[in-house]
Amino acid sequence: MPFSSFKLHPSLLAGVKELGFARPTPIQSESIPPALDGRDILACAMTGSGKTIAFLLPVLNTLLARPRGATRALILTPTRELAAQIVAELDGIAVHTPLSAAAIIGGVGMGPQEHAFRTGVDVLVATPGRLLDHLSKPYAKLTNIEHLVLDEADRMLDMGFLPDIRKVLKLLPAKRQTLFFSATMPAPIIQLTKELLQNPAMINLARKAAPAVGITQAIYPVPQELKSLLLFTLLERNVMREALVFTRTKHRANRLWEFLDKRGIKVARIHGNRSQSQRTDALAGFKDGRYRVLVATDIAARGIDVEELGHVVNFDVPMAAEDYIHRVGRTARAEMTGEAFTFMSREEEADLRNIERAVGKALPRVTIPDFDYAAKAAKLEVPIAERLASHRAQRQKGRERAKAKSGGGSSSGRPSSGRPSGSRAGGSGGAPTSSPYGDGSTSGGGGRGGRSGGGRGHRGGGRSGAR
Repeated sequence: MPFSSFKLHPSLLAGVKELGFARPTPIQSESIPPALDGRDILACAMTGSGKTIAFLLPVLNTLLARPRGATRALILTPTRELAAQIVAELDGIAVHTPLSAAAIIGGVGMGPQEHAFRTGVDVLVATPGRLLDHLSKPYAKLTNIEHLVLDEADRMLDMGFLPDIRKVLKLLPAKRQTLFFSATMPAPIIQLTKELLQNPAMINLARKAAPAVGITQAIYPVPQELKSLLLFTLLERNVMREALVFTRTKHRANRLWEFLDKRGIKVARIHGNRSQSQRTDALAGFKDGRYRVLVATDIAARGIDVEELGHVVNFDVPMAAEDYIHRVGRTARAEMTGEAFTFMSREEEADLRNIERAVGKALPRVTIPDFDYAAKAAKLEVPIAERLASHRAQRQKGRERAKAKSGGGSSSGRPSSGRPSGSRAGGSGGAPTSSPYGDGSTSGGGGRGGRSGGGRGHRGGGRSGAR
């Protein structure tokens, strides 16, 4: 079924064709017809399913049917990069129309955004926090909104935006069309849909969450302290040409970035402590090939959209199966193919079993030939308890030195360095043991090496960040 069967405005069909979309995805086929009829939509839609087009086309088509005026459509999204991605996709679809859009996000100046409110762009794409910043000003009004889209609603819940969303809803007209898209339906989200939607068309609500069929998944058992070296080895051997790598914390993202950068890998990072300009540069550089690796925290798991991305790496096993699905969903988008590798230490096996139960199958284990799983290496991340103990010890030594000086004590004795004991990065520990955890135990799983990743280009939009 082609897009022309939806009876869309010719200018929108031209935009869709120029973007290279040949036929609608399942979520688009099911959502667009009832949305064009003016119905509310409640859809369970995963990343990479084409949901952005599914809500943009009916909204833009309706806006074109009436003369331009004040802002009539509002799209709420959890992160800055997703907002920018939606605006970019909207601009591509609407390139042959007079419709306009603006991103209302944090991390950038409010001046241009205020101008968008005052001039009345057709569509606002906003993160809840920054939108509320503007709505406290007299120039920001949402009284003419006819279409409301909530995208990645469960992610907004995870990020604590539900109170902000309720504040925004109080400022919108009661009579409007609402399109509600969420990857999962936890209880607070279900309650919100009951408050928002009137006789909605239900799309995919009974579908079991699962990664896209085009994703080849593999598990790499490895000691926690050797994960960085394993990633470098896969890159050095060209098993992966490029990779989007997810870490558990911002600190681990920084340490991994430093590890790869010192070894000559072109690498960038995205997490909540990076400025908007740094995050924009990192994503743009990854898409255009300046950076071979992009290290990110889960703030980016649902937002980075890189066309033909070959590899996603879970540097840390996600604690929730939904997070795993969203991470690996960054590859094999729009019915393409890709590979998702997950590095699993022994202490992460329970989380991996939960993921396998959720996806309904055991994932293959992979060991790398000639990789020394018994090598000694420094920890990527020092546990917070150890860091606090070290800081306290250093402060105590400082107080003792100050007390000695004030008491006129001799300075002939030098204090000890106070360097904490622990493993240091070392050389090879000999031949690999039979266990990928390097402890001599028997390894479960296969013994094949990774597949070589072919050359894939970089293109697309992106996201991640709050307010």
